[in-house]
Amino acid sequence: MISTDKESRHLSVRIDRTAADVYAFASDPANLPAWAHGLGEAVEQRGGEWVAESSPMGRVVISFVPRNDLGVLDHHVTLPSGQTVYNPVRVIADGKACEVVFTIRRQPEASDAEFKRDASTVVADLTRLKGLLESA
Repeated sequence: MISTDKESRHLSVRIDRTAADVYAFASDPANLPAWAHGLGEAVEQRGGEWVAESSPMGRVVISFVPRNDLGVLDHHVTLPSGQTVYNPVRVIADGKACEVVFTIRRQPEASDAEFKRDASTVVADLTRLKGLLESA
């Protein structure tokens, strides 16, 4: 079933590291292969863009908002079709820990199963980020 409704899910993970530590690591696109397997196992910078050739979606281009002091990790992913998907992400301080919140938005053509799979991928990526940063 394909939904025509705009639907979002806010997926989050608490990480026992400071927001500054988490933001510093997650905002560096070179670190994406270590935790964001949904974008592929390798990214490289080409002409000011970050490109993942072997993502599960094919070749994608990732562009983050400029680094900031607000914990905003929003980024755009341009798919092989040319469609660009906006992904809001926040690192929210909570004392000596933080919460990372990733909002996924259902794309108009996405079936229930595809939207569920996208959510599962993001949860796995956030869980991997937590594991990496809490074990460091």
